[in-house]
Amino acid sequence: MKQIEVTILGQSYRLGCPEGGEAQLLAAVDTVDREMSAIRDAGKVKARERMAVLAALNLAYQLAERPAAPAAGSATSPAPADAELQALITRIDAALGDDGRLL
Repeated sequence: MKQIEVTILGQSYRLGCPEGGEAQLLAAVDTVDREMSAIRDAGKVKARERMAVLAALNLAYQLAERPAAPAAGSATSPAPADAELQALITRIDAALGDDGRLL
């Protein structure tokens, strides 16, 4: 496994990467860095760990919003339960309080 060094929010990280996966990993790093920078630039969250959690939640939510690709051998995949997802976002927002909103 290849090791590459990346920077996220000004912090360097050494990550393991399978051969041929460098472009995908660098694209993922860029996405995470942009998301964390946007949260930092909003000015409501100061702690790097909190920024990382919010970025992860935002990215997971965006991924959940995408239409699901049909699984091999099945006609359709069930869509995420919108009410459950909205309830989860509301609970996260309540837990964060004034530190920032998920969306």
